[in-house]
This record gives sequence, structure tokens and C-alpha cells, in this order.
Amino acid sequence: MSGRRIGFWYRMAAVLCKPPLVVLFKRDWHGMEHIPADGGFITAINHNSYLDPLSYAHFQYNTGRVPRFLAKAALFRGGFMGSMLRGTGQIPVYRESTDAANAFRAAVDAINKGECVAFYPEGTLTRDPDMWPMRGKTGAARVALLTKAPVIPVAQWGANEAVPPYAKEKRVRLFPRKTLKVLAGPPVDLSGFYGQEPTAEVLRAATDAIMDAITDLLSEVRGEPAPVHRHDRPTSTTSTDGPPLPLADEESK
Repeated sequence: MSGRRIGFWYRMAAVLCKPPLVVLFKRDWHGMEHIPADGGFITAINHNSYLDPLSYAHFQYNTGRVPRFLAKAALFRGGFMGSMLRGTGQIPVYRESTDAANAFRAAVDAINKGECVAFYPEGTLTRDPDMWPMRGKTGAARVALLTKAPVIPVAQWGANEAVPPYAKEKRVRLFPRKTLKVLAGPPVDLSGFYGQEPTAEVLRAATDAIMDAITDLLSEVRGEPAPVHRHDRPTSTTSTDGPPLPLADEESK
């Protein structure tokens, strides 16, 4: 199956979002050949700016395969934003509720139907001081091992220079014109985990393999070596992520 068609709502989103992205930013895109032409798959992307979802969606839209992001359920409740998210098939995440597992099931169903689900495995904007990927949550690995779908690692850089995360001054820095860099790599080899009991150790190892692939790509994009040890998220569960944009999975608790 070729997956979700680019329907009315996705085309409307493109009409609204692509012109300012094209005008305000330069693009340095590579690796589109790794985005599968058909069948279900996962993309796993690093997260360092509130602009990331638009930046990455622009890249993948141009491949002809549209992504379905996981987004905070509150965004679906009404208004134009809710209509847009529902119309484009984004997946609501009900955090810390009895409905939290619905996002997991919806992601699996979408992939089994031949669609793409985009994960930010870190689960939030990176807290690494130098903006390298943090330790990932296991949701993307869970879905990957259950569906055996290809996991395409993606690194992006440049959106953070225009819309810095956690900036004390909430300013958008558009000038001088920034370059949105996106690099997709070949599928992460998770075949060694197939058939194993999905224990915490197996899921952690599969997640680390995904995060290693993303980090290696980002190292290539940035032209500098990544740190040896990966930053871990704070222990607090209080969200300080700013505007409620599409997020990654919630790890089962």
C-alpha cells in the first residue's frame, strides 16, 4: 500500500506554510531517497526548536509521503488548528490518562495501513547544553518492533537558530536568513531485536540504536563529533516546552 494520500487538508497546510518557509529560509536537504516510496514506516527525528515540525513536514511533504505526527490532545479540541490536525490525520496523545495507549495503537494501525508516523523520540525539546539529542523514550522502538516497519533516522539543524529552544527572550531570529538542514539516513537495523520479548532492556537497546543513528547524522550535518555520553532529561514531569506543538510519544509508565 502506498499510504495516506495528500488530501485537501494537507494541501491546505502546504499552501499556508510552504510560502513563508521558502521565502524566509534556505534549505539544505539530503537523503530523500531513504524515504520509502510505499508501505508503512517510521521516521525518528531530533528535536531542538519549536519550528521543527514545520521544517521537517516541509521536507517529507516534498517526497510525496506525508507524515502523521503525535500531538497533544488539547490541540484537537476545536478551532481551525483542531480541524487542521484532524483533517491531516495527526494522532492525539492523551498524556497521563486512561486514553494514553490510544496513540500507540493509532500509530501501529497507521503503519499497518501503509502510512508514515513521525516520532520525536526524545519526547521534548533537547535539554542538552550543546543541543545534541538526548536519551530517547521507547515509544518509537515499541512500535517498530511490533510492526517491523523501517525506521528512518533523521537529523535536522537550523530551525534552532531562528527559533531557539528555551530562550529567555521569546524572539524569532529570521535575519540573516537561516538554512534549514535536514538529513535522512538509511533504515536503522533492528532485526536483531525481532522475536525477542519486549523487556525494558530490549526496548532500551533498540531505542539507543535509533538515537545513535540520529546522532551520527546530526554529527555529519554539524560537521563536528558528538559527545560520548548522551544527556538525559530532567526527572521532573512538569512540562516547560513552551507552545504546544507536535510532540513525540509518551513512554509507558
